[in-house]
Amino acid sequence: MLKSCYRTFFEAGTDEAGRGCLAGPVTAAAIILPEKFNHNTLNDSKQLSEAKRTLLKPILEEEAVSFSVSHVFQEEIDEINILNASFLAMHRAIAQLSPQPEFLIVDGNRFKPYPKIEHQCIIKGDSKYMSIAAASVLAKTYRDAYMARIHEEFPMYNWKKNKGYPTKEHREAIRTYGLTKYHRKSFRQLPEQLSLDI
Repeated sequence: MLKSCYRTFFEAGTDEAGRGCLAGPVTAAAIILPEKFNHNTLNDSKQLSEAKRTLLKPILEEEAVSFSVSHVFQEEIDEINILNASFLAMHRAIAQLSPQPEFLIVDGNRFKPYPKIEHQCIIKGDSKYMSIAAASVLAKTYRDAYMARIHEEFPMYNWKKNKGYPTKEHREAIRTYGLTKYHRKSFRQLPEQLSLDI
């Protein structure tokens, strides 16, 4: 069962989606939930079906004290690397919360401290705390929606289904059609690839 708070009621949970993808942004969400918020379906977004995430999204947006979602796109990922891009996406999402939280709980084991707000990293936090689980659902649904939009521009990569992850189908499309403007040029796009011309 997910816990409501780690340390204080007025805390925000934050998480990201798309870190391991070959194309598209890394997307982060930050959310402050009300003190007595509870929802039986809420869990780590990876444990939920797309249908359940889609149902949860408007509930979380309606019930949240505050929430925000931020994309860091492939050009910036290539400049600063995916780990720093993940931290930047979370920082940008936190910056847009109003009011600002008193404490941050972050999924995972690494985080770049956010100015003037203490934080705690929690391994598998999206399966332990409601606000991190809620952030994971929002990050995933917003990123999936973005990938579905750019799928229309480049349908041969089937981003609507694979969301930019390195599936066999996606890599075969890269082998056939090459890279698009949405691909992360600093990533190893094909297994046999030794270097990138960027």
